[in-house]
Amino acid sequence: MGQLQTEVEPTDVGLCPTRLERIDQHFADYVTDGRLPGWLVLIARHGKIAYLRTHGMRDLEAGLPVETDTIFRIYSMSKPVTSVAAMMLYEQGLLELTDPVAEYLPEFDQPRVYTGGSAAAAQTRPATEPIRIWHLLTHTAGLTYGFHRIHPVDQIYREQGFENGYPAELDLAGACAEWARLPLLFDPGTAWNYSVATDVLGRVIEVISGSSLDEFFRANVFEPLDMRDTDFAVAESELDRLAALYSVDRAHRAVRNERLNRVSTRRPRVLSGGGGLVSSARDYHRFTQMLLGGGALDGNRLLSNRTVGFMTRNHLPGGADLAETAMGSFSESTNAGKGFGLGFSVTDRPQASKVLSSQGQYAWGGMASTAFWVDPGEDLTVLFLTQLMPSSAHPIRTRLQTLVYQALVD
Repeated sequence: MGQLQTEVEPTDVGLCPTRLERIDQHFADYVTDGRLPGWLVLIARHGKIAYLRTHGMRDLEAGLPVETDTIFRIYSMSKPVTSVAAMMLYEQGLLELTDPVAEYLPEFDQPRVYTGGSAAAAQTRPATEPIRIWHLLTHTAGLTYGFHRIHPVDQIYREQGFENGYPAELDLAGACAEWARLPLLFDPGTAWNYSVATDVLGRVIEVISGSSLDEFFRANVFEPLDMRDTDFAVAESELDRLAALYSVDRAHRAVRNERLNRVSTRRPRVLSGGGGLVSSARDYHRFTQMLLGGGALDGNRLLSNRTVGFMTRNHLPGGADLAETAMGSFSESTNAGKGFGLGFSVTDRPQASKVLSSQGQYAWGGMASTAFWVDPGEDLTVLFLTQLMPSSAHPIRTRLQTLVYQALVD
């Protein structure tokens, strides 16, 4: 793949051009009324890009449009990359999914679980189960994020400097050491909570490989897949391609977030496998094509197709879905019928969510409203890139899903 462009007529891959136009019409309104600064949508079927549109501005104040080579902060769409990297080590026999994390990070040797009290005087007990590698991959470790604001332990994270970032003096190893001291929300393996677990997984990768996370990604994922724009920071010479970051104001309009716009403009101290990467549509499209291709792209194989299949099954205890096991917003009805695999949400029962989709579809998104999904049954990948926080501001993902599937007519 060279320059990003459409590669096939929509009708040649079972997509109706007239119905595809509904995507552009719908999301153009988001830009017109100020809900989004701009966006990019990419739809590929049977390995070919059939729909590629941009709209609006990557930087409203500078008057710079979204272009096909714009670089976006992908936040939690970093997590599937880290999960793939960890499973590459798994395939090499360098770790087991059942290994206690403490075998690699001894600070996690004696986890304790919150049982009551305030954030200032939390009561805890020893965990009944060690945190294991599969708990990190599935967000069932009992860890959390400070920005959730749901549980007293979330407040403890914030008070320790973990809200939308990290204390300035810490690197990834230091952050993991701090998290290991804090109480868990529940015994590992008993519930689901979105968390810093993938950051901890990134540190496990560093310890096993002997490389920093950025070096490991570069040598084992980005270079084999020819992902030229994906990293923990944007090169100075490419900063003009980086989309500005916006937040939602009380009128539901996008306003520039000056503080977080500094993120990704230089290499961070904490290499966050959970949320630190930037990428372009071309790069992330190549990543999704590798997944759809069963772990291989253009003759370069990262994973066995059996491993990708294993990762994209529901690994939640008892086959439960997120609506049953998750805390906070992830327990909403749109997550009914969706489980969680090793790095992705997984749709088991599409009818349960009341959102048009397919069984076996797997997906994730980022804090700045980015999203992707892979649908092996339809031989389909979809990518939506923008820069608006939080991702819950508008029903972008469910609307996009409906608009894409209604355009499939073969």
